[in-house]
Formats: sequence, structure tokens, C-alpha cells
Amino acid sequence: MSYDIIIVGGGMVGQAFALSMAKTDYKIAIIEPNNPNPELQADYHTRVSAITPTSEKLLKNISAWDLIKRKHAFSHTSVWDQNSHGSLDFHAQDENLDHLGHIIENDVIQSALFSALEKTDVEFINAKVTTLEKTTTGYQVQLDNNTALACQLLIGADGARSRVRDLASIEFSENDYQQKAIVCNIKSLQGFKDTTWQRFLSDSIIALLPLSEHQASIVWSAENTLADELMQLSKEAFAKRLSAGVEYRFGEFELVSDIQAFPLIERSAKDYVQENLALIGDAAHNIHPLAGQGVNLGFSDIIELSQQLQSSSKPLGDYSTLRNYARARRLDNELMAKTMTGLNWIYKENNEPLRWLRGFGMNIINENPTLKSFLQKHALGNS
Repeated sequence: MSYDIIIVGGGMVGQAFALSMAKTDYKIAIIEPNNPNPELQADYHTRVSAITPTSEKLLKNISAWDLIKRKHAFSHTSVWDQNSHGSLDFHAQDENLDHLGHIIENDVIQSALFSALEKTDVEFINAKVTTLEKTTTGYQVQLDNNTALACQLLIGADGARSRVRDLASIEFSENDYQQKAIVCNIKSLQGFKDTTWQRFLSDSIIALLPLSEHQASIVWSAENTLADELMQLSKEAFAKRLSAGVEYRFGEFELVSDIQAFPLIERSAKDYVQENLALIGDAAHNIHPLAGQGVNLGFSDIIELSQQLQSSSKPLGDYSTLRNYARARRLDNELMAKTMTGLNWIYKENNEPLRWLRGFGMNIINENPTLKSFLQKHALGNS
């Protein structure tokens, strides 16, 4: 079986890329071994993303936005530090916007993308890739169901442990933070005021991402030892530690989901592209979840790659076209990765001079509209 484009990975980024190319005449297939259409539960899922206006625009352009069944807009972001008097506050109105973004469950986004894809000719193939073979016109892809497929352009959208990246022998750098991200959903009788909250503690970082007026998803990034200790706590004890961690600003929390933990490892592919092959999303880069930017970087990859492919007069999979995509995206992705690593280090170090400098710097930014606007635009995906 022959296709123009084969996308390996049917998650949010793989499906969104397929939709961005679905209006072309290209024959497209998505290879995904798991269920690409998650069944939505009545309760909120614990894995969420902070979707920027740039990502929202992409989702609207590919006819998925209106299919997203639940989303919560936030118009403010508030950051405060335990060890200094520093704070940062971003407001949508400062950029003449209605909102800074939306907190949306990953499964809800994926379900909407799948519904949009059902109205296209994109095919789903339920299988795993076993081998890749470069051909003169593209790639031959061998699957674990003994099927062989051919394509002109192979897209690796198969996540941080990308099989495509490995089979194509693309090297990658890895930075293990020796931390875990603990995620769960909580409820508070006091509202979250359409605001995302981040508290920098001396030993960890807590992010509160509002799912509704009284429910939020939390991401608690902590060194492995502390994370393991927190994971051993009962739900009640964990809720107490969490409430204290944010100075009881929202009263007493109640956990409304199980607690999960994920290791924090930043990876970056040495090459995003080869002839007839491109990596997008976490297969190319995955970063510290400090700012909830991961999937937004993947969506920005899609915007750039689909634009390069659709405006090029060269054959599909042409290396120079793919290189244009890689050049355009690498700087932004690496800048975000280095920023997250730097922020993580700054807030981990707690000697007195650095604490003072940290608080001073936060307050300087907070009181400087030009500097604050620059940072806010970058976070919104308008860099």
C-alpha cells in the first residue's frame, strides 16, 4: 500500500498535523497502536494543557476547536515565590485580549481532533512500526501485522521515546532533571478566579491550572526524593501539604482524582529532519512542564511544517523544504527548553543573594510594562 504521507503517532500532535494537511490532495495515513479516540469520562482527566491563542487559532483553522467539549478560559497568570518578595502577574487586558489561554484536558483535545478527522479521507492503521527502509522516493514502513507501506514523506509524531527517531538513527541529547511531576485534580470551595497560579517553593514548584471555577489540575514538580515522599501520603495528607504549599490561598483542598507521577526529562533531537522524514512535537523536543508549553510547541511545529509543505513547488519530502521547517522551529524550541531549565535552576538555588536577586528581578519585570509584554507575547506563542 502506498501513501503520500505516513504519520507515525496518533496523539494530539499527529492528528492535528493530519488535519492541517487533509485539505490537500495527498493520501495520508496515521499509524497508531493504541486507541486514537479516547473515551471521555464525566470527571476531568488529570493530564491537561494550557492552550495558547496561537494553538487555539490552529485548532480553529483545522475545524477542531468547536468540537472540544469542555475548556476553561483563563485571563490571568499569577506567580509568587516563597523565598523572596517577588511576584509576577500577567493580565489578558494588558495585551487587549479576552483571555491568555484555555486549560483543556489532553483527552478532550484528542477526541475533538479524531471527530474532525472522521470527516476526512485520512486513514487510521492500528499497528506498530517495526522497521524503516529508505527508498529512492521516500520510505518503506514495515508494521507488526506483516504489512509493508510506502510513502514519500514520513512524519515522526510518536512522542518523547520516538520509534521513528530511533529507527532513523537520529541522535538526541537528554537532560534528566532528577525530578518528577506529580499530577492530580483538586477541588476548592474558594474559586480560582480564571487564573493560573504558580508558587515557587524552596524545594519544588506548584502549578494550579483551573478546569472550572472550583476545580483545578495541579502539577507539582519536585526532586525525586521529595516526590517519592509525597506519593506515599494519603489523599488527605497530600491535600494538606498542597494547601499549605500555596499558603492556604484557596482554603483547604480536596483531592478528586488519583495521584500520578512522571519523571522529568528534557530531550532534543540533533536533527528534526532527514530527506523524506520530519520529526514534530515531543519526538523532536520535549521540555520541563513548568509553563505547560509542551503541546503548544508541537502545534507551532505543525503550523510551520504544513505551511512549508503547502507553499513549496518541490517534490513532497524534499530535504531543502524540510530544512526550512527545522531552521524556523529549532531556535524557538531550544529557547523555550533553555528558559525552562534556567528557571528550574534559579528557583532551586536558595542562597540569600540569589533569593534577593530573584525577587528583585520578578518585581522589576512586574513593574515594567514593556518587558512584561515581551515575556507575555512569547508565552502566548507570538514570538
